[in-house]
Amino acid sequence: MAWQFETLLQPIGLTEGPVWDGSSLLFTNIPNSRIMRYDPDGGQVSVWREGTNEANGLMLDSDGVLNACEGGGRRMVQYPEGKETVELSAHFEGRRFNSPNDLAIDSKGRVWFTDPRYGDFRDDMELDHESVYRLDRQADGSWRPVRVTYDTTAPNGLLLSPDEKVLYVAQSKHGEGQLRELRAYPLLEESQGEGKIAGQFEVLHNFYPHRGVDGMCLDSEGNIVATAGWGVSGPGGMIYVFAPNGRVLETHPLPCDSPTNCTFGGSDLRDLYVTSLEGHLLRAHTDRQGLGTR
Repeated sequence: MAWQFETLLQPIGLTEGPVWDGSSLLFTNIPNSRIMRYDPDGGQVSVWREGTNEANGLMLDSDGVLNACEGGGRRMVQYPEGKETVELSAHFEGRRFNSPNDLAIDSKGRVWFTDPRYGDFRDDMELDHESVYRLDRQADGSWRPVRVTYDTTAPNGLLLSPDEKVLYVAQSKHGEGQLRELRAYPLLEESQGEGKIAGQFEVLHNFYPHRGVDGMCLDSEGNIVATAGWGVSGPGGMIYVFAPNGRVLETHPLPCDSPTNCTFGGSDLRDLYVTSLEGHLLRAHTDRQGLGTR
């Protein structure tokens, strides 16, 4: 049975990065450089933080600190509640990142993130690639970026499998002949990788020529719940549920053209919250349960 989505927030301009904090939902409003908070008890939306340099993806670490991809600031940061922004990293090999987009945090506290450049303006790009990185915490408290992929052209959403042996990446390059794939990269042991972190990817689903996956989360069974599609072509805005091997288990149409990201929330993690390119916040009560906030 298709999930029934209700509109909690009418379009306010691109919304993204939904994350459940245990009692409320935080999400980004990119063009206005702010993080919004939805209180399900009162049904109210308020501004949680401003001046976020077009922050996109959000994730809470094990200490409950909010980590973010500042797309406009071209850096990875933390937003300790009530405190100043903490910069984790802004450069790779002395060059500024393109536009950090989405992130995942593993059980060791390492931060994985994608760094594409969307839009036509590319004149200020300092890197000649659009890759996935991992931030490793150093003994002095600094964070060192390590490049993970060498074959992505516009990596977008990403997830770690529950056992952290697979990295799921949405390759989402727009344009004629460009790749729109949901990929699974096996993560290598250091002895196997010869300096590389990820092995040869497997394409779990090819969305071309339509809009592919933007953001995604995991359910309690390790399935991938993803936002994809748009009103321009194909089946339109949709939630896809993929098994880890790429099999499409379910699809759920959405009342918006271009969904951007999703996460489970609510007291039992059975409510799916969805953001959109237009700036919606949607919610449906589902028969699936989220794995958690990671």
